[in-house]
This record gives sequence, C-alpha cells and structure tokens, in this order.
Amino acid sequence: MRNGEDLEGFDGEASSASMISAASSPYQPTTEPVSQRRGLGGLRCDLDYLRGTLGRMKVAEVVLALTAFICIETIMECSPCEGLYFFEFVSCSALVVTGALLLLFSLNLHTRIPQINWNLTDLVNTGLSTFFFFIASVVLAALNHKTGAEIAAVVFGFLAMAVYAVNTFLAVRKWRVNRQQSSRQTDYIRARTESREVVHRPEIQRLDA
Repeated sequence: MRNGEDLEGFDGEASSASMISAASSPYQPTTEPVSQRRGLGGLRCDLDYLRGTLGRMKVAEVVLALTAFICIETIMECSPCEGLYFFEFVSCSALVVTGALLLLFSLNLHTRIPQINWNLTDLVNTGLSTFFFFIASVVLAALNHKTGAEIAAVVFGFLAMAVYAVNTFLAVRKWRVNRQQSSRQTDYIRARTESREVVHRPEIQRLDA
C-alpha cells in the first residue's frame, strides 16, 4: 500500500497533468458575460418604464388609437368618404408605430440597436401623430353625419392628439437633456485628449511658457 506522501505526490502529478491538458486543449470555456450574448433570450419587461410617465403615456396612446380605429371601422356608410379613410389611415398608422415603440422600450430591445437615436425617433413619431390626428379629427368632424360612431371617433381622435402633444413636449425635453449630456461628454473627452498630448509633448509646455 502507498503511504500518505506517495498519495500526495500522485495527486499533485494528476492535477498538473490535467492543467497542462486543459491549457493545450483548443476547446476553452467561454468567458463572455451572459448579458453580452446576442439573441432574444432572457427578455424581461421593464416595469419601471411602464410605471413611469412616458410608459403610461405610450400605453394611453395605443389604447386611444386602437379605440379610435375601432370606432371608425364600425361605420358602414359614408358620403363623402375621404375624411373617414384619412382618419382610418392615421389611427391605424399611429397604432402600429406606437405599439412597436412601446414593445421595444418595455422589453429594452432598443438597447440592442444603439445605432438608432431612439429619443429622436420617439420625438418624430409623437410630433407627426399629434399633427395628423389633429387634421384627421378636424376633417372628420366637419364631414361626419352626426352618427354615434363618427362622434366617438372624433372624440377619441382629439383625446389621442392631446396625449401625443404632451408626449411630444416631454420627448423634446428629454432629447435636449440627452443632447446636452452628450455634448458635455464630448468636450470632456476632447479636454482629456489635449491634456495627454501636452504631457507627452514637453516642447508644447516650453512654447507656452
């Protein structure tokens, strides 16, 4: 039988051999963080966004646009129909675009596409939706036949316009704040770069002196 020293030596040789084989193996374990791996796995709903002001307004916009679209779709007869068709197009477009943005923001999918300025995208969507909902609601109110569905569509159209207008104001303010922060960060990086150039080039210091 082997004594304790022989067993310890054997274990040391085995561990050394395993370390050597692991180092020489081409199949190394990945060290990539889970959060940086691509794909749609691990999606979570951002409840903080949905509970915030912008999230609640997005939900309200989707509900109002959907309600206005349903009201306009229940109208069976129209003459003339141009105002109805225009209101239908505006409400459907706002519903689709705003619903897509709500999905992206609530699931934080927009963070996976940093090439797009999402604050500016949201600002453009809310601004255009405010303008077109106002035009469509005014036209439908002028050309409707005082039916219940038309009146309801006009009311929800103006409500959607009001919510989109408030969201536009908040989006403009948020866009300005982010732009100022980005400008300050750029100035800070430029200042640090210039200071490093001065440190590595002492002749600049002598010329300044």
